[in-house]
Formats: sequence, structure tokens, C-alpha cells
Amino acid sequence: MASVNEIEQQQPLVSVITPTYNRPDYLKDALSSATKQTYQNIEIIVSDNCSPENPQTIVESFNDSRIRFSRNESNLGMLTNTLKAFKMARGKYIACLLDDDMWEPDFLAKLVPPLEANPDLTLAFCDHYMMNAAGEINITATEECTRIYKRENLKQGTYQPFGLNALVQQSVSPAIAAVIRRDIIDWDEFSPEIAGMWDVYLAYLCCRTGKGAYYYPERLTRYREHEQTETMQSGSRNIEAKIRKAKSEIFCYGKFLQDQNLKEFHQFFQQKWLHAHTTLGVGLMRDRQVKQARTYLWQALRQQKFNLRTLVALGISYSPPKLSNRLLSTSK
Repeated sequence: MASVNEIEQQQPLVSVITPTYNRPDYLKDALSSATKQTYQNIEIIVSDNCSPENPQTIVESFNDSRIRFSRNESNLGMLTNTLKAFKMARGKYIACLLDDDMWEPDFLAKLVPPLEANPDLTLAFCDHYMMNAAGEINITATEECTRIYKRENLKQGTYQPFGLNALVQQSVSPAIAAVIRRDIIDWDEFSPEIAGMWDVYLAYLCCRTGKGAYYYPERLTRYREHEQTETMQSGSRNIEAKIRKAKSEIFCYGKFLQDQNLKEFHQFFQQKWLHAHTTLGVGLMRDRQVKQARTYLWQALRQQKFNLRTLVALGISYSPPKLSNRLLSTSK
């Protein structure tokens, strides 16, 4: 009978990717969930983006030789730091564990075997829990998330191709709950314009070949919502976040529209691309960049027959400043 060490050596190496910045307590929780995986043949790559407080002490406290720590001399930005960590990976498979999220102990044990059994799969994915800043699971938010991203009735098994699941329904989330075959990704395809849409873009790179994805219908990871999450920000920071997100969407959906292998989804991509133009226009107006806002609103209006949201936003942009500010403050 093979020993535990022999069994572990027979398992393919999985690279756990953990970019981090200024979240020491959350990072400790994330790394704890990685080191407690029942699937043992892993390397954990922690790339610190020049946090004010160096997390090296936290990493060393685990006394785990599987953890590789790297610290940037200056802040490279979220995307660049994340890509740096991915490029350091040596495993046959990669899995992203963001520094504020957590994994269930059998996350890798349940998602790696389907990939090993079928070389025509690019990734395996699962459902996930939603938790608050304190790490408490929010069942209501969890079930709502499962419903919104169309995993409620998704059956276990292989989906091939899976462009519908990955890019339209966005059931697949490579940054939160997936294990990916490393050799299918060219990390140099990422550009700065992708920014906060890198998760969706990674899903695009995985599905564009027409190969398959395997779904395991259990919640095997935990996504944390807290004050630093962009969707939770308020005030001027919220406006800046919306502007960044809209710019990323314009770039990414523009790229997807150019891919003839995904032609069946081009109408959906076009709608998202146009919606992002209007969202960016509204965000720029809130940020007092009215002339720039009109450029995006006019572009959106010219390429669709009629859209009330775009028309209203464009009309507001030509209103006197006091009136436009009042109208924007009462609109979404």
C-alpha cells in the first residue's frame, strides 16, 4: 500500500495564487484555509503589493515550506501584482485565493480530479458562500448570489463549450471558485485596461477555445464583502470605482465583440458595451467631467435605436450645473 507521502507525490502540483495588500487579518484567514486543504501537493504564492505593514511575519508564522513569499518594492497596482503572482506558478493547475477570501478544506480535493480525468477540460468550478467582514456566512446573500449567477439549477457535470456559463451568465468565477489548467493561459495577453474585469477576462481566455468546464454543485469557497470591496464603497470613492469598472467593461466587451468564435453572444456583448458607455458617462458627470461624459453618451446613443437611460443622461449633461447636480443626486 502506498504511503501518504507517495500519494501526495503522485498528485499534480496546484499553485495557489494569493495577491495581497494591507489586509493582515484577512490574509491570515486565507492562508490558514489554504494550508488546511486535504489536497496536500500545493505551493502557495503570496505576492505583497508593498503593504504599509510587511506581512512576512504572518506568512512565516505558518512555518509551512509550501508558502512562497514575494514583496514588491513599490505598489505595482492590483492587476500587475496579481499577474506577477500567476507568472510565478509552477503547478499543473492554478487556483486563485484572494487575500480576503477563504476555502473549504476539500475545495481542491473535489475540483482537481475532474481535470485529471478529462484533459479536454480547461477548468473546474463550484458555488461559493458570501460572508461579511467578520467572516460570518450570510445565507440570504449566498442564496441570492447563487440565483443571480445562474448556479441555482446548474447540474453537476461538464459544460462544453461554456461561453454561455462564463461570459453571459457569469456562473464561472476564476478569481473566487475555480481550478484552472495553467498551460492554457498566456498571461501576457492581459493589458492594464482590463483592470477590475480581470476575473471575467480570465474566464474568457479559458472558454474561447471551445473546450469544457466541470461544475461541482457545492459551496466550497467563501467570498468576503467588506468596506474595502469596491461594491461596498461610498461617496467619491464609489464614483471612482464605477468609472474604473465602466472603462474596464468597455475595453473587455469590445475585445469579446472581435472574437468570431463567440459570435453567438455578440448581441449580449454589444448591449453590455453600450451600457458601460452610459454608466461611464453618468460617472464622469458626477465627477464634474461633463465634456468627456458627452463623448461616451453620444457614442452609446448613435449605436442603439433608443435607450431612455442614455437619453436622460445626455439631456442632463446639457442642463445648467445646479440643475444637473440636483438631477444626478436623485438618479442612479
